[in-house]
Amino acid sequence: MELLSLYNLLLNIPAVYLIYFFYGAAFLFLGISISVKDLKASDLKLSNILWLLGMFGFVHGAHEWFQLYPLIEGQRLSRQEIVLVKLLLLYMFILSYFFLLQFGVLLISRPGKRWTVWVKGVPALAASLWVFVLWRRGGRVDPLFLWQVENGVRYTLGLMGGLIAGCGLIAYSHEIRSMSRPMARNFFYSGVAMVMYGLLAGIPDFRAVLAPIHLPVELLRGASAIFLSFFIIKALNIFNIETRQKTERQTRLLIQTEKLSSLGQMAAGIAHEINNPLTNVSLSIQTLKTRLERSGAEKEIMEKLAVAEKNIGRASAIARELLQFSRQRETDFVPLNINDVIRGALTLLGYKLKNVDVRQDLAPVPDAMGDRGKLEQVFINILSNSLEAMPEGGRISISSAEKNGLIEIKLGDTGTGIAAEHLLRVFDPFFTTKEVGAGTGLGLSLCYGIIKQHRGHIEVVSPPGEGTTVTITIPVREMHEEDPDRR
Repeated sequence: MELLSLYNLLLNIPAVYLIYFFYGAAFLFLGISISVKDLKASDLKLSNILWLLGMFGFVHGAHEWFQLYPLIEGQRLSRQEIVLVKLLLLYMFILSYFFLLQFGVLLISRPGKRWTVWVKGVPALAASLWVFVLWRRGGRVDPLFLWQVENGVRYTLGLMGGLIAGCGLIAYSHEIRSMSRPMARNFFYSGVAMVMYGLLAGIPDFRAVLAPIHLPVELLRGASAIFLSFFIIKALNIFNIETRQKTERQTRLLIQTEKLSSLGQMAAGIAHEINNPLTNVSLSIQTLKTRLERSGAEKEIMEKLAVAEKNIGRASAIARELLQFSRQRETDFVPLNINDVIRGALTLLGYKLKNVDVRQDLAPVPDAMGDRGKLEQVFINILSNSLEAMPEGGRISISSAEKNGLIEIKLGDTGTGIAAEHLLRVFDPFFTTKEVGAGTGLGLSLCYGIIKQHRGHIEVVSPPGEGTTVTITIPVREMHEEDPDRR
């Protein structure tokens, strides 16, 4: 009998109660899912503003559940009690949409753009406007006035918040596509659901029915909320992917450091052993050439000696690279400006850049502690690789910026790129895809060692068919000097 009574009770629950229940539950579950995520170690842009979406979920979900109170109590509430409940609901309504609009505005903001400074204040201004309207009215509020204010909030904060946040999520899905296509799709779908929710939130009367499909607006809002929460929660896995990729990258860097340490010791010994006999051979050839020139030796013999001397020079150059590779800790740190180092490297390579479009976006950055010669060598090596990847010409983009105590330098090209199977080995000593004799495979290994010595980080990204981008981060002078073991 008890089960039958419960079954009859469930059947008699008005459909609007169920809509509000699941509507609110979807947003509350969204807020909980975001709040339990540990985002402190994340470098993704979304990690700094996701809490706003979580607060929207909590406040808006509580608002939808609290709306059940006047519906259930109905006749038992006096007119004054109904007004007080409606007023509280309206404040919750304004607060929830403020969080949503602020999330959307920050998501579409771009650092360095002047318009973002002004746009960031729009949500607070709009929310404050409606709070001021209610405050000015004081105790003279009535259900009709509250209904009018609610419509205004829906048209401004609700509609704008949903559309801006939705478009921001769709744009963000394109930004992370190279990181994870499935997660990018989830962000795209959540953006679409958010846009739909924004449009439906802009319809003022929850009792309205969309004529073409004969469905109540509140039901469609609830469906949009459920889809939005579902895809956002799935998209949150992007942080797990980021953590896994960071772990893999740190593992590769650890292996790389161990390789450099052992190979550095070996390289020093090899270089010394090679240099001594090469020096003797070079001196002997020069002496021989001088004597043969005096005795009028045949031209062919002199040409053979010239070729031998050239190849000995090549072998000596390789030996010097090995010595340089083994002496990465011998660095003299002084205050310097990274932009000046970049310009110096471009000047030295000027004769090679005639058929290349070099675009510079060097923002003012603080000084760093470093060895100018070593850092200049890093930029020359990277730019030389870019030039070799663009034999017919192309574009090189160089930018610098200061972010959270780090100077970030990006060097990108429109060249042939690096095959995926080779990308993980670009910092390995002696690894090269060039023809035999065309390179030693030590260029990027030297770059890696120099940047690590500067307590920095270097990363190479090369999406298929989109060229190559090398990102270098180096701490600013103040942060560098905080570590006594930097050398």
